[in-house]
Amino acid sequence: MRARVIFGGLLLVVAALVGLVVRKEQILAHGTPVLLELAPVDPRSLIQGDYMVLDYAVSREVRPADGAGAEEGRLVLRLDENGVGRFVRRDEPGTPLGPGELPLRYKVRKGRVRLGAESFFFQEGHANRYARAKYGELRVAGDGSSVLVGLRDAERQPLGRAVP
Repeated sequence: MRARVIFGGLLLVVAALVGLVVRKEQILAHGTPVLLELAPVDPRSLIQGDYMVLDYAVSREVRPADGAGAEEGRLVLRLDENGVGRFVRRDEPGTPLGPGELPLRYKVRKGRVRLGAESFFFQEGHANRYARAKYGELRVAGDGSSVLVGLRDAERQPLGRAVP
């Protein structure tokens, strides 16, 4: 009986992990490509290897709701002619999205609006290549879930892909 409980618990954990991977793969395959302007911060970590902490301009435009206690929600973005997402408003329940608008999920952590993809890991010794990054490239699903897929320079040319 004890072995069945342990095996059942392990099976649930594995199923949950597979579900998360499948969800991310679906976003990568079918999500809308969006570029978000960013400001890179701290390109090194001695323990984790080389990486860049990302701070998106959209995150700085949105302030956490004063006193509302909203810990998460969705932003509404509109893509410009270059595929760069611009903040339009916070998504309000019952308000339909307009033409060319898409949602992007956020969470408020330590008083800052976070979009989820806040770190970009890269191969050791390649920090100079990514120092030119001006945009984060995300894939965004219809429900606002997103996955960071790479970084782009000022001309919106790819610099590299995210390392899981």
